[in-house]
Amino acid sequence: MNKRWRNAGLYVLLVVVVIALATAFFEQPRIEIESWRYSRFINEVENGSIEKVVISADRSQARFSDPTGPDSAGKDRRIVVNLPSDPGLVDILTDNSVDIEVQRQAEENRLLQVLSTLLIPILLLVVLFFVLRRAQNGPGSQAMNFGKSKARVQMEPQTQVTFGDVAGIDQAKLELTEVVDFLKNADRFTAVGAKIPKGVLLVGPPGTGKTLLAKAVAGEAGVPFFSISGSEFVEMFVGVGASRVRDLFEQAKNNAPCIVFIDEIDAVGRQRGAGLGGGNDEREQTLNQLLTEMDGFEGNTGIIIIAATNRPDVLDAALLRPGRFDRQVVVDRPDYSGRLEILKVHSRGKTFSKDVDLEKIARRTPGFTGADLSNLLNEAAILAARRNLTEISMDEVNDAIDRVLAGPEKKDRVMSEKRKSLVAYHEAGHALVGALMPDYDPVQKISIIPRGQAGGLTWFTPSEERLESGLYSRSYLKNQMAVALGGRLAEEIVFGDEEVTTGASNDLQQVARVARQMVTRFGMSEKLGPVALGRQQGNPFLGRDIATERDFSEETAAVIDAEVRSLVDVAYSRAQQVLVDNRGVLDQLASMLVDKETVDSDELQRLLIENNVSMASIA
Repeated sequence: MNKRWRNAGLYVLLVVVVIALATAFFEQPRIEIESWRYSRFINEVENGSIEKVVISADRSQARFSDPTGPDSAGKDRRIVVNLPSDPGLVDILTDNSVDIEVQRQAEENRLLQVLSTLLIPILLLVVLFFVLRRAQNGPGSQAMNFGKSKARVQMEPQTQVTFGDVAGIDQAKLELTEVVDFLKNADRFTAVGAKIPKGVLLVGPPGTGKTLLAKAVAGEAGVPFFSISGSEFVEMFVGVGASRVRDLFEQAKNNAPCIVFIDEIDAVGRQRGAGLGGGNDEREQTLNQLLTEMDGFEGNTGIIIIAATNRPDVLDAALLRPGRFDRQVVVDRPDYSGRLEILKVHSRGKTFSKDVDLEKIARRTPGFTGADLSNLLNEAAILAARRNLTEISMDEVNDAIDRVLAGPEKKDRVMSEKRKSLVAYHEAGHALVGALMPDYDPVQKISIIPRGQAGGLTWFTPSEERLESGLYSRSYLKNQMAVALGGRLAEEIVFGDEEVTTGASNDLQQVARVARQMVTRFGMSEKLGPVALGRQQGNPFLGRDIATERDFSEETAAVIDAEVRSLVDVAYSRAQQVLVDNRGVLDQLASMLVDKETVDSDELQRLLIENNVSMASIA
C-alpha cells in the first residue's frame, strides 16, 4: 500500500469524524435552559401559567417553555424541573388542564444518539486501517512477505570498516583487495582478458575475521551491499527458501554491480543427501536455487558473492566449483606478526601503562584469533576498572590471558593444607618433567589457584613453528605423554599409591588419545609400521568426524592395544625417572607453590640452575 494513499485514508477518517460531531452539535437548538424548584413548578401549574409539560421517560424531569415568554434578546427559555417520586403529580397536572407528553428514551439526547451511531463504524475503520498498515510494514508482516528476501541492503555502505581496520590476515586481505579493484577499475582487468570473480568463499576457524573482511569490502568498494545469513533462507515450508533466493538475486541484478554477502553459508549449502533415509527438501531446494542463480543459464553478471563458513568440509561439491566460488580464501589464525598487528588495532582507545609490551603479549598468545585478542584486551580493561586504576598495566593483561585460557580465579575457595600440598606436588610434577624433557615447550607459569574446573594449572608456551605447520615429531609426542603423566606420578611418589586422587583423569585421557593416534593415524608403531588404521565416516548433515569404521582384524586390534600400552609404559618410566632423580627439586618447587601459589618461568629456571639440573642428564 502506497504511503501517500495511507495518509490520505487517515485524513478522510478524521474529516468524517469532525463533520459528524459538528453536525450533531449544531443541530441542537440554541435555547437557554433554566432550572426551577419543584414547589415553584406546582405553584405555576395551579396558577394556570403552564399549558404543556414534557416528562422524561424515567419520570425524573419535566421540561416546558418559560411562561413569561422570550427574554430581552428574543431567545426562548426552557425550564427544567427535577421531579420527586410524587404519585399525585399527574392528577395535579390533569386538574389544571396541563397538556402532558412523555418523551421517548431515544429522543432525550440527540448528541449521544449521533455518537452511538457513528462511533462503532469509525472505530472499525480505524482498527482495519492500522491492521492493514502493520501487515504491510510491521514486524508481523511475515504472512504477507513470506517469500521476500530478508537481506539487509545498503546502497551506499556505511560499515565504518575499511581494510585499515583489518590486520594480521594480509594474504586474505590481498585477495579481497583485488575484488574491490575489479569493481572500481574493471577496465584495467578486462583490457588483458581477465574476468571478474563470481564468488569468493572465506574459510577459517571462528573469530579469525571473515565477517570483518566482508564489512571492509563493503566499506571500500562503495557499491550496493546485500548481507544475509544462510539460516535466513530456510523455513519450515518447502519453497520459501528458494523464493527468497530468487528475490535476493533479482534485487541484486537490479542494482548491479553489487556485492552479496552470505554469512554461515553451511546452514544452506550442506551436501545434498543420496536419497537414503530421507533428507531436508526445503534446504535442498534452496541450495538448488542458489546454485542456479550463481551460475545458471542467465548468470549473475556484475554480482560478486562473498560467503563465509568455518565448516568447508560439509559444503556441497557443486557449490565449491569454479564458476560459482572461483576463489577459496583461507582466513587462518594469525602468526606472531599478525597477532602484533591485531593487538595494535584493538589497543586504540585504551590507556596502557609504560610496562605494557604488545610484543610480549603477542608471544604469549599463540593460537589466539582476532576475536580472542580483542576479548583479551577488553578483559584487561575491565580488570583495571574493577581495581580502580586509571591505566591498564601488564599485570591486568597477564591476568586477562589466564582468565581467557582457563577461566576466572577462585581465590575464595577454602583449601586444606593437605589438599593444597597435593595440588602443589601434582602441578610441580607436570612442570618439572616438562622443563627437563628435551625438545618440548618451555614452562611459562605454574599455579595452584583453582580456575574453572581445574584445581591448579601449568602453562606451557607452544612453539610458533609447530602451531603454524601442525607438524609434531615422534619425540615431541612421547614427551607430551610423559609430561601429562608427571602429575599423577608425583602424587604416587610423595603420598603413596593409596592416596592417588582422580585429579589426573583428564591427563590420562590425553595420554591414551595421543598414544592411539600415534599407532593408528600417524604410523609411529614399530610393529604395525607406517599404516593408517580405521576410516573416519559420518553423515554429511552431522559432520564427517562422527564415527570411525573399523577396517582391521581382531589380531590387529590386539596389536594396536599392545602398542598403545607399550608407548604409555615408556612415557611412564621416563617421567618416573625424572621425578625420582630430582626428588629434592620437586619438594622445593612444591613448597614454593604452597607459599606463593604461583611460580613463573624465571623462578623455575633459577631453581633448576641452583640445583645443577639439566636436560642432558636425562636425555
